[in-house]
Amino acid sequence: MNLTPRQLHIAQLIRDSRLALGYSPTIQELADEVGVAKVTIHEHVGALVKKGVLQREPNKARSLSLVEGLPLPNEDNGLRFPLVGRIAAGYPLEQFEQSDTLDLEAVFGPRVGEVDSTFALQVTGDSMQDEGILDGDYVIVRRASTARAGERVVALLPNGETTLKSFYREPDGRIRLQPANEAFEPIIVNECQIQGIVVGVMRRYDR
Repeated sequence: MNLTPRQLHIAQLIRDSRLALGYSPTIQELADEVGVAKVTIHEHVGALVKKGVLQREPNKARSLSLVEGLPLPNEDNGLRFPLVGRIAAGYPLEQFEQSDTLDLEAVFGPRVGEVDSTFALQVTGDSMQDEGILDGDYVIVRRASTARAGERVVALLPNGETTLKSFYREPDGRIRLQPANEAFEPIIVNECQIQGIVVGVMRRYDR
């Protein structure tokens, strides 16, 4: 579910009103609560209907409601990414299934919003240290199947192992996964599956 913070707020106001009062707030009431113009609320409500979050009965006042059975993120929860395993920044590690979540509010501070199509990996090894990605860091990865030259990627190798390296396409068409540490050799493969692009690195200094 890809909602902006304001859309999430509006959806929660409608949900809470229906739970407490049995009907939804008016557009004007929503505008007053959120602190925006009515036209802005109309736009957000329309977007929420298109996204399949809200439904309404035609020509009936106060009929907005959440689509039945739809889970809605709780504003009290911190930002969380799926923690899908450990990623090799030295030698490739065997891929394994998601088993936990990384709660950024608990680990790294205040909530910053909801993120879809993004996950976290904990780095093991020091092959990317010259780019500031150190052993024990968390990398935030945006899901993607392609990458541009020089982007830091999570790559699934033909042998089923995953690694974190910088992506380059060689003149002969092969792929070079380049470490950022002179102690490690590049990984050269004919093909690999790009699983995501690193968009952030997080680290605690008091661990």
